Amino acid sequence: MQLLVFIIAYPLLWLISILPFRVFYRLSDIMYFLVYYIIGYRKKVVRANLAMALPHLNDEERLIVEKKSYHHLCDMFLEMTKTLTISSEEMSKRFTITNIEVIKEYEKKGKSIMLIASHYASWEWLITLNQKLSFQGVAVYKKLANKYFDKLVRDIRSKYNTELVPTIKTIPLISTNQKNGVLCVYGLASDQSPKTDRIFHWKSFMGIEVPVHTGPEMLAKKYDMTVVFAKVKKVKRGYYVLTIIPISDNPKSVPDFGITDAYIKEVEKQIHEAPEYYFWTHKRWKHKR
Repeated sequence: MQLLVFIIAYPLLWLISILPFRVFYRLSDIMYFLVYYIIGYRKKVVRANLAMALPHLNDEERLIVEKKSYHHLCDMFLEMTKTLTISSEEMSKRFTITNIEVIKEYEKKGKSIMLIASHYASWEWLITLNQKLSFQGVAVYKKLANKYFDKLVRDIRSKYNTELVPTIKTIPLISTNQKNGVLCVYGLASDQSPKTDRIFHWKSFMGIEVPVHTGPEMLAKKYDMTVVFAKVKKVKRGYYVLTIIPISDNPKSVPDFGITDAYIKEVEKQIHEAPEYYFWTHKRWKHKR
């Protein structure tokens, strides 16, 4: 059954990926209408999240953010599909990096780098960063239940020689690389809610006390990795800018949870700047005090 679904879906995804951008985003508009107005995908979750995280906005203002966020969600899904066939030259025009020299300077220090991102703007197109790195780029991801779509996602995200590793295999890979002297830039998106058995720290996020992921900080301290934040800004439809924000190049000297707290603050700044580009459909605040 999994194979059948994949065989039906893959040709359609490939055809979508080769559409000219003008037509491509018209398709996204149609998809938005279906997802938002007809299906109503996770509307209750989105509205509850917006009400909790953006209480300073009135109902009308939150509704504007809500609709824009669904528009962006549809754009992002199709942009991931576009990665199947987009050229590296076109990708470089659409996803630019303002300060790659920050990463370059850290690479000279001969330590692996922990690059933490959030589910904001375009985390999918962060893979283009690997074209600029001297170190091996490694992206941590959650494995999909459908093994054929899982392979497709791995193929898409590894387009620029980025190595993909499932979350469960992250620690063994980092440990092996450290022992063998393999220097990497490890990319993780860590702004979602952790499992209840992995809650070690609570933090105010958008004014709400919630459990936060501490894995990146723990790994950075254990393996002495430089920590940076990937701040992605959406300039306009189909165009993004990445800025590398240093967090710590000596993580062992930072008090416990200091790196995690600094990361959460950066994510909050992103959201306040343009909340419509955050991933509001996830139940980020399901565990709260």
